[in-house]
Amino acid sequence: MSKNRLFLVICVLNLFWILCFDICHSVSAQDIKQPNVAGAFYSDKSEELSQMIDAFLNAANPQSPAGEIFALVCPHAGYGFSGQVAASGYKLIKDKPYKTVIVIGPSHQFSFSGVSVYPKGAFRTPLGDLEIDEQFAARLLEKTKEVYFEPRAFEKEHSVEVQLPFLQKSLNSFKIVPVVMGDCTLETCKKLVNLLKNAIGERKDVLVIVSTDMYHGYDYEEADSVDKDTLSCLKKMDAEKLYYGLREDKFQLCGGFGTVVTLFLSKELGHEKLLVLDHTNSALVTGKMEKGAWTVGYASCVIDQPEGEVSMLNHEQRKKLLEIARTSIQTYLETGKRLELKESDPFLAREMGAFVTLRQNDDLRGCIGNLAGREPLYLTIRDMAIEAATGDPRFAQVTPEELKNVTIEISVLSPMKRIQSVDEIELGKHGVLIKRGFQSGVFLPQVATETGWSKEEFLSNLCAHKAGLPAQAWKEKGAEIYTFSAEVFSEGEK
Repeated sequence: MSKNRLFLVICVLNLFWILCFDICHSVSAQDIKQPNVAGAFYSDKSEELSQMIDAFLNAANPQSPAGEIFALVCPHAGYGFSGQVAASGYKLIKDKPYKTVIVIGPSHQFSFSGVSVYPKGAFRTPLGDLEIDEQFAARLLEKTKEVYFEPRAFEKEHSVEVQLPFLQKSLNSFKIVPVVMGDCTLETCKKLVNLLKNAIGERKDVLVIVSTDMYHGYDYEEADSVDKDTLSCLKKMDAEKLYYGLREDKFQLCGGFGTVVTLFLSKELGHEKLLVLDHTNSALVTGKMEKGAWTVGYASCVIDQPEGEVSMLNHEQRKKLLEIARTSIQTYLETGKRLELKESDPFLAREMGAFVTLRQNDDLRGCIGNLAGREPLYLTIRDMAIEAATGDPRFAQVTPEELKNVTIEISVLSPMKRIQSVDEIELGKHGVLIKRGFQSGVFLPQVATETGWSKEEFLSNLCAHKAGLPAQAWKEKGAEIYTFSAEVFSEGEK
């Protein structure tokens, strides 16, 4: 090949790569969602914005939850109005190792039904670009007709955007999943819950941000009253009551459907504690508290599961075990045979101890358990349920007619831990096993709560009435004392 021809080939290749770069660069630029309210709701100057958020975070002094945070409820007004309230939540997640943040906001500017999920690209703020977790978003899309990408829901919307600079100042190396909710039925909310639950799976590095303001109206006193009622419902984590209360205008949250979804989702994943960190309204912020002045409520809340109360099982696993217990008893009473079961859930297949307790009109009707797991948990529940109904020597066998009026309670046990001092026992939290020689007895944690006994009464009754030992045997040499915790749940609980 001549030098001229070689030079020509090199030039063509260089031009080709330049064109490819330009094309890729232009596509990338098109995938960046530009901010809608920079310069209005918050500063469009990066240094000024950064300093403002730093000041909010430094001034915030929220109550710290004991466990890992799963979700925040944050306001989305202009930073001068609600920024300090929002900072109460964001300060608690400062530098936490979250990798995916789902930001759920309402649609203020575009009316539509269902849920819009932004699928790819990045959102830009004055502090930089935030990449979308495209793989996570894809798990939500094209699964049900109610959840899809409606670009118009994001074109002028501020609810998701206002949260992003706070996230950028609070976390490192994370991606976002922007979600805007339109008008949604309760069924649509539950479908989104299931999609999110499946997408999260066993991950512990996912955070949910609910973007919502509270009362909107012209009455300062009414604002305070309505917000108190709404926050009371939030603290009870009652998603259905919140949904219907929003429909009936008893409660006010412009991001109400996103809040409903987050309450459902949190409980499904075992996060059942909501703490209100801060609450105010625009009338208090501006000092304009006269009647007729436009007033908006702002609150910051955190949802977590405190340490020492971390759920081993989620809502669906609890529900499954209760169904197994009832069906097992019914099958055995009708046929005399044990229910044939197979279970794919890996947690329910673990070998774990458990007790099954039967109550009739709040009275004990049977209680049998296995302290040490010798078979998969779901089979332990099957067998202990049958024994509680038919093998507890204190009671006659439960009849099929009685079973209809029996409530089933399950206690799933943690591994046993031998203790050296009874000072280590926390009443209401710990179950206790006392053993001396071949004699032993056990009380579940809820016994202390139900009886109101002191620690000495608890241990003395355990020795005398369960282990067949002298009442003071727990004080004597040779007595082995073990503690365990129990996750207790029953039929009829939400």
